[in-house]
Amino acid sequence: MRNKDQTPAAISRDVDNFLAKVAAAPVPVKGKEKGRLIFAMDATASREPTWDRACHLQGEMFKATDSLGGLTVQLCYYRGFNEFHSSRWCEHTRQLLTEMSGTTCLGGHTQIRKVLAHLETENSLQKVQAAVFVGDAVEENADDLCQRAGKLGVLGVPLFMFHEGNNASAASVFRQMAHLSGGAYAPFNPASATQLRDLLAAVAIFVAGGHRALQDLGKDLTPEVSRLLQQLKE
Repeated sequence: MRNKDQTPAAISRDVDNFLAKVAAAPVPVKGKEKGRLIFAMDATASREPTWDRACHLQGEMFKATDSLGGLTVQLCYYRGFNEFHSSRWCEHTRQLLTEMSGTTCLGGHTQIRKVLAHLETENSLQKVQAAVFVGDAVEENADDLCQRAGKLGVLGVPLFMFHEGNNASAASVFRQMAHLSGGAYAPFNPASATQLRDLLAAVAIFVAGGHRALQDLGKDLTPEVSRLLQQLKE
């Protein structure tokens, strides 16, 4: 567990050690099929102050998991007036970074419902092992979102809801969606780069190696990732 009094250098070493564990995690993917992870982002105006930093961290995380050899990632996001975009499936870090770096934030309402519908469609075409969502607000009908999250749970597509900021109503909806889908909820501080980086790496482990791979990290788990793992056990 990480000590709150650690120096920045020590924290950096912890992150490096954690990501090294990610790279060494077992990959139970059979045959030539790779684990598929959908990465969904809120790209509305409220996230603009932290967008570039978040994209950089996500790119760094996927670089660290290159050696897993069992992941393909699709980026999707919403922004502006009814704009929803999904990328090609990316098997290499450079492809994903190109998709991310070409995206900017644009004011508009949340469109989480479209994200969930997209997940269902992609899963019907080929199995999706998990989805990550990073956002800070909910401006849609909570019951409808939870119903759709529950359906994804039945289909075996857990949602990892990573909440930026401290919006209480969004936190409540994100928690319920994660629970109903069989996934996990985690808040993170936009000013803490390592929190989001650790959480994203943990999901990569889960997609590539399942619960066992995540548990095998043992004492190297950060507090945030330990809480995420506990939710998956419930």
